[in-house]
Amino acid sequence: MAGEQYNPGVSDTAPLRAVRPAPPNRPRGTQWLLRGAGLVAVAVVAGLIWGLLRTSGSGVEGQAEPTVTEDPLTSGAFDYTVVAGPQRSTDCAGNAYGDVADWLASTPCSRLDRALYTTGSGEARALVSVVLVTMPDAGGARQLKAITDTEGTGNINDLVRDGTANLPGAPEVAGGEYASTAEGSEVTIVEAAYFGERAADDTLARIAADALRLSAALR
Repeated sequence: MAGEQYNPGVSDTAPLRAVRPAPPNRPRGTQWLLRGAGLVAVAVVAGLIWGLLRTSGSGVEGQAEPTVTEDPLTSGAFDYTVVAGPQRSTDCAGNAYGDVADWLASTPCSRLDRALYTTGSGEARALVSVVLVTMPDAGGARQLKAITDTEGTGNINDLVRDGTANLPGAPEVAGGEYASTAEGSEVTIVEAAYFGERAADDTLARIAADALRLSAALR
């Protein structure tokens, strides 16, 4: 006789767990794109940091580099020493002579700055007058330069000529070399002459031209 067959009930078996399907594999191209984007982001950040370090100069953020200012008395072909002035006035006509004085009486300047300097080359020593005239506009500056550039029309008095400076043995600079320039509303006028009996030469002409930059010391 066959044995009794056993049929297990529901409570006699362990419940079956649900099996989650495995996530699909990403295409290899997507992985390389993500990696490339990360590398680009790192490069951008590194570039920004390097730029900040370069612009900070000394490496300290917010600290500006020091500004080097040239001394007009020593930054050119010749070195100069101040012997009189600077002197400032608004009466250009009263400090001029000849046709220049007449023109300034009808066309007043805004400001007049004057000074005297000495310089040398070898054994030669020169006295240099630098005059800076500020006109109301650029047109007036060009007209004044045209008048002073013309022989026999007068000029602005240097500080020896008008008696402001007392320099024993000072030469008459109006009889030496002359140079001028007009920039904007400003006119710079230079006259230079050697001390002693030394005649004007090419070196004195170079001194007069070089001294035009001394107007920076009068502003």
